[in-house]
Amino acid sequence: MDAVATEIGLRRVVRRVAAFNLGYFGIEFAVAVAIGSVSLFADSIDFLEDASVNLLIMLGLGWSMRQRAKLGMALALILLIPGIATLWAAWEKFMVPVPPAPAALTLTGTGAMIVNFTCALMLARFREHGGSLTRAAFLSARNDVLANIAIILAGVVTAYLWSTAWPDLIVGLGIAAMNADAAREVWQAAREEHRSASA
Repeated sequence: MDAVATEIGLRRVVRRVAAFNLGYFGIEFAVAVAIGSVSLFADSIDFLEDASVNLLIMLGLGWSMRQRAKLGMALALILLIPGIATLWAAWEKFMVPVPPAPAALTLTGTGAMIVNFTCALMLARFREHGGSLTRAAFLSARNDVLANIAIILAGVVTAYLWSTAWPDLIVGLGIAAMNADAAREVWQAAREEHRSASA
């Protein structure tokens, strides 16, 4: 596949990924508010962030390596937003520790996992193209699949083993930590690109 065909294919994929993420953001956010789930709240904000990242990738594809590196650094900071929002939601849940409805938590987490797995598969073959930009999108989708599995498990644990807010809280904080680690990886990749472009 030549460079032009690869870029056209990548544009098409990131447009679809952005649409999927934006659509499921609305669903997951509504359920999170309805059942008072920290983990779903964190994941819904993450869907919104993923939609933004993929739209920014579309903007940056025609840019120079130095410009893409700067945008990659900006994306690394964007990846921290869900973590900050999660910490706030976790604090509020800690003050009023009512467990979320486990069936809704599990079902919504399963839907999110399907969406994120589909996005990760679409992005996998392009993760080395476009530098830190596409790396940001792929890492985010990959991490989100793991986060969604944890949400499903939190629902099962809440339903059958431990009917408290703690499984949901723990998973929500775990999602915040994963996003922070992804942000670190993208920042390092973008800095390396910036150094290469400046050399």
